[in-house]
Amino acid sequence: MAPAKKRNVCSKTTSANAAKKAKIDPSLQVQQIIDSRKNANDVFDVLDCLQSEKEKEVISAINACCNLFVALLERKDLFIGKLIDEEAMLTGEHNAQDKYSMFMRHRYNDCVETLLEHLVHKSYGVKECALVALMKLAAAEGQYPLEDLDWSEHVSFPRTLILGVVGRLLSKAEDNTMLISRFTEYLEMVDVRYYTLVASLIPVYQNNVFTLVSSIIMPSQESELTNFMVKQKGLTPCSSTSQEHKRSFERMWLGFLKNKLPSNMYKKILVILHDSILPNMSNPTLMIDFLTAAYDVGGAISLLALNGLFILIHHHNLDYPDFYKKLYNLLEPSVFHVKYRARFFHLANLFLSSTHLPVYLVAAFAKRLARLALTAPPESLLMVLPFIYNLIRRHPSCRVLVHRPTTDPYLMDEEDPILSHALESSLWEIKTLQSHYHPDVTRVALKINKPLSVPEEDIDELLEITNFELMERDLKATKNVPLEFEPAKKLLQGGGGILGQHFCLE
Repeated sequence: MAPAKKRNVCSKTTSANAAKKAKIDPSLQVQQIIDSRKNANDVFDVLDCLQSEKEKEVISAINACCNLFVALLERKDLFIGKLIDEEAMLTGEHNAQDKYSMFMRHRYNDCVETLLEHLVHKSYGVKECALVALMKLAAAEGQYPLEDLDWSEHVSFPRTLILGVVGRLLSKAEDNTMLISRFTEYLEMVDVRYYTLVASLIPVYQNNVFTLVSSIIMPSQESELTNFMVKQKGLTPCSSTSQEHKRSFERMWLGFLKNKLPSNMYKKILVILHDSILPNMSNPTLMIDFLTAAYDVGGAISLLALNGLFILIHHHNLDYPDFYKKLYNLLEPSVFHVKYRARFFHLANLFLSSTHLPVYLVAAFAKRLARLALTAPPESLLMVLPFIYNLIRRHPSCRVLVHRPTTDPYLMDEEDPILSHALESSLWEIKTLQSHYHPDVTRVALKINKPLSVPEEDIDELLEITNFELMERDLKATKNVPLEFEPAKKLLQGGGGILGQHFCLE
């Protein structure tokens, strides 16, 4: 039977109560509560243990509470339907069974609220234990709903509980990366993933939001939508189609990207955009504004935006004005030293692979790269020179740059390729590199003295070359260096040689 007066689970206990609480075995008390309704009031003592200052006691209490309320849900001892407040419960005309189920339902709500608070506990062990307990309770609540389902044809999912968990994971005050990583195990379940997608992800702590949303792996086909946390016989699971998932996934990312993001967050998003976000959207072209804004930022962010733009241009017919002009201006000395150098040149090679590009544009790219090559490190030159040669192979009209006498009206500072006068210039820079200190660079630069072979060179293997690898290759190379024209015959031999003489000191 419920007590005459509601006890406050979160209130401060007296020293006497604290001493009593120290002797409590939550697991034993839970078993007594399950065995007899006469022990219902003992649930307060178990809930009090959740407020202990000792980590072990809190974890023990969490596990005990989880076992208690899972058992009560399975026995359907919690009130089902719209729950009235406890004052009305005590004064109204209700039988003993209803009062007990309402009382225990209120205690269940108290437990859930406390566990949600523990998701921001100072101890990670408590946070993880609370998360696991909450997900067990969510699974049990889904299997034994606390709502009347007579009118529904769909599964009743514990949406409020899951949204509460997601809300606490996105803490305003701390980085919850580790706890969110633990939560991603549950995102493999279709319904948990769906309701996480539809949650209102306010970026109060953007790293928490990004960690959560970037860990969501979307199904590629309908047949993969089989793993549900909540299954009820005869009822249709919520969010059972991949199209619903895609729409929710799309709304989630678009909502997040509307917020002002720091540059490091821009980079994190752009790194995964082309293979983890765009393919899982129902309408990828909605990312045009974000990508074009990122492309205009400059620096590494512009380089990373190329991947997404490439997909939209080639697969979704995006028309981006002055795209090649912007790409041309990304070619700066720093491009050889950025972290994403290999990705940039791989994409630049794809964008410049069309044989329908105007010759002045191709000549401008070849000339700008040749000029930048004068100060580039050797590992970059081994990739850039074949890159230039491939441009000439695709556009034979650019061969005039190779054979023209050394004249250079080229304007390096001109932002517009058409006004750079590159086609009127020459590739004298490559001639200069034929005297480079590194023999491999010299060898590659000398190739331009002969007619270039028809097949293009595959530069993919050259994109990842590092200075360390180049040095290792040089050190492993065996070289026979002559030390003397005629070998010595008696210098080291016994007898008449210098070392063959014996000296005696008496």
